[in-house]
Amino acid sequence: MEGTLKKVVLKTKEGGEYGKALSGVRSLLVDNLSIIVFLIIWEAAPRVGLVPQTFISPPSIVLSTLWNLLADGVLLIHVKASLLRALFGFVLAAVLGIPLGFFLGGGFHLFERIVTPLLRLLAEVNPFSLFPVFILIFGIGEISKVSMIFWVCLWPILLNTITGVKNVDELLIKSARSMGVKAVDMFFKVVLPAASPGIFHGLKTSCNTAFFMLIAAEMIGASSGLGWLVFNAQNNYQIPKLFATTVTISALGLSLNYLFAELERRIINWQESEPDY
Repeated sequence: MEGTLKKVVLKTKEGGEYGKALSGVRSLLVDNLSIIVFLIIWEAAPRVGLVPQTFISPPSIVLSTLWNLLADGVLLIHVKASLLRALFGFVLAAVLGIPLGFFLGGGFHLFERIVTPLLRLLAEVNPFSLFPVFILIFGIGEISKVSMIFWVCLWPILLNTITGVKNVDELLIKSARSMGVKAVDMFFKVVLPAASPGIFHGLKTSCNTAFFMLIAAEMIGASSGLGWLVFNAQNNYQIPKLFATTVTISALGLSLNYLFAELERRIINWQESEPDY
């Protein structure tokens, strides 16, 4: 009798685990159904002749080309070149934009009112129209590309930092002052944590902008990087290589988004998450 009960319990557990696994797989399929259907259509359309393979390569050929680029080490060289350029420009913008945002948003109200309209005007200038200017000033080398990334990253970081500092609850500051909190502790324990969501939003926006702006810059004047790889594949009519590089760019963009979302979740863990409706 006891052995029978054990078998029943084991079967129940196995059945429950199998049901959970099946439910998880079903949920995963439903959540990614549109992507699966898109990939099936993308694969089938060139194969059956709905679109010419000379213009659109099937995913299987794109993945094969991507694997060959990885195996040869070519793709990693260009990924490294692009990421380093984007990183330098992004870090420079953060180093200047965050302190300047705290300065403008943290008490110099008259100066901030005078300067902010100019900053917003400069932020709206199309960066592509300025690229020839950067080339004239810095040449077609690395400095012009890093400067361009610095320019497009600076404004989201600066303006979001100003907004984040200005939106700090005055009640928090008054409460801290009433408890005798010193200026340094006030900054690190009250102002900085309260403004951090706005700062992270600016960093996340500028990171995405930096990477995709760099791809465009590398198409104009570069001898390495993912943008150059796309441009070179286009000029030589290497369509599978073109699609493989485009997939790599998309994957890197999604990875950067995930990285910043994860950093924000870990660092600003005190912030209440919005309910899902």
